[in-house]
This record gives sequence, C-alpha cells and structure tokens, in this order.
Amino acid sequence: MNVGREQLDNQFVNLKQLGVTAVVRLLAAIVLLGLMFCLPAGTIQYWQAWAYIAILIVPASAVMVYLLRKDPELLARRMKTREEEREQKKIVKLSYVFFFLAFLIPGFDRRYGWSEVPLMIVGVADAVVLLGYLLFVLVLRENRYASRVIEVAEGQEVISTGPYSVVRHPMYLANLLIYVFSPLALGSFWATPILTLGTVVMLVHRIRNEEEVLAEKLDGYREFVQRTRFRLIPGVW
Repeated sequence: MNVGREQLDNQFVNLKQLGVTAVVRLLAAIVLLGLMFCLPAGTIQYWQAWAYIAILIVPASAVMVYLLRKDPELLARRMKTREEEREQKKIVKLSYVFFFLAFLIPGFDRRYGWSEVPLMIVGVADAVVLLGYLLFVLVLRENRYASRVIEVAEGQEVISTGPYSVVRHPMYLANLLIYVFSPLALGSFWATPILTLGTVVMLVHRIRNEEEVLAEKLDGYREFVQRTRFRLIPGVW
C-alpha cells in the first residue's frame, strides 16, 4: 500500500514539474517572440505580430493542457530539446541562429517601411499558419511517439495511417507551412524568400539524416518508405 501511494505521489510530482516546465516555456516563448518582433519595429503597436503570436500560443496552450491531462508522456517527448545524433545537433544549432535572425527582419521591415503587405494577404497567411498548426495537432493525434528530437523509443512502431499515408514527414510539412507564411503574416515581403529558402534547406538536411537513423533503428521503416513515396510534399518530394 505504501509503495503504491509513493508511486502515485511521484507521478503527481512529475506531472506537476512537467506542467510547470511547459508553462514556463510557453511564457518564455511569448516574451521572446514579443521582443524579437517589437524591438526591431521600435513599437509595441505592431498588430500583425500580436495576431501572429496569438495564433501560435492559443492553440499551443490548449494542446499543452490536453496532453498534460491525457498523454503526459507525449508532452514530455515534445519537451525534449537535446539531440543525440551528431548531424542533427549541427542542424539544430544552425537553425536556431538562422531563424532568430530571419524573424528579426519583419520588425525592421515594419519600422522602415521596406514593404507593405495588404491586409487580405496577411489574413490568408494567418489562416495558413493556423492550418499548419492544426496539421501539427493531427500528427500528434496519429503518432504519440512524435518526439521533438530524433530518437526511437521503446515499443515505438511505424505509423502509416492518417497524414502518414500521404507523406512520410507530415509534421515537417506543418512546419513548412508555418514558417513559409510567417513573414507575410507579420507584414513583411522581404523576409519571405529568406525564411522560405532557409526552412527548405534545413528540413531537407534534417529529413535525410532522420531517415537514415529510422531505417537503421526502427523495424518496418524501410518498408514504410517503399509504401509512402513522398517525404514532405505530395507529388514533389
């Protein structure tokens, strides 16, 4: 009885720690994004930035609460940031630098008026960013082993249903939609080609290395590759 009670107490503590960590990271993301957008813009009156932040944070908060209650193991996987694969470590470090610099451009664009994106295009871009996040949620629903880092968990199986029946990496497709349309959602034409090119290059390198790891360590992945032809974009690649 005491052992069972101790296990329950430990589980509660772990869930509490996981929840606190998730909330702190979410708040930190709001602050970081706000600073990245508003400091270069020289003003907090940057409605495109606040709309964009809300589109990301509101559904992320709902997903966080849901996973904390229904699937804390998946939430814990999504909280991991330390890659084990050497090649992935290089890609992640480079991506941090690139995306940080790329997301500063819209603010400077807003300050100096380099470009003016029509309201309708901003609205469409916001909708696509939200669509990308909804695809991300669909992937989580289909694959509870969808970790943030490249790893093969104990008991993990190949998922070939839902979006995985269309492309092998639907989560990266969601990332592509979000990043490519983020500059337009933030009211910047100038940042669009830069972020698009950088996102594509990063994803291609990450996917190629990830597939090598999965083919080696995950049973059935080679057969999955044969069944699902396209990696990222249906009919293209």
